[in-house]
Amino acid sequence: MKLRTYIVEDNATIRENLIGTLEELASVEAVGVAETEDEGTQWLSTHSEQWDLAIVDLFLRQGSGLGVLAACRTRRPGQKMVVLSNYATPDVRMRCAQLGVDAVFDKSNEIDALVDYCVLHSSHPPGVDASGSLSPPSGA
Repeated sequence: MKLRTYIVEDNATIRENLIGTLEELASVEAVGVAETEDEGTQWLSTHSEQWDLAIVDLFLRQGSGLGVLAACRTRRPGQKMVVLSNYATPDVRMRCAQLGVDAVFDKSNEIDALVDYCVLHSSHPPGVDASGSLSPPSGA
């Protein structure tokens, strides 16, 4: 099963390379992209049934990835939010954790870790446990 992934990244070269790498190595399907906080926030909130993973850069052409993350704090169970940034400092990682981010990856040296994260989550999609059986609904 492909991991439906939405990417918020304003650098076209990085975005296209990332999509190519993840689609080739991690069973990821890019369902959309945004270059600004407003585009990312609007799409993720109005298409909540259409994505499993959002990959968000922090520094965007307009706005900030932090705004996108804050807008998605109440996402559906099983949906993952990760940050891919050149500024993955301890302070940034702490702020992301406060916003409910599932993982933070540094663009300069943690792309392999992001690929591994996507592989793990594409093999165990939301609602399906490790055996491939449907998980009981939360609260059951």
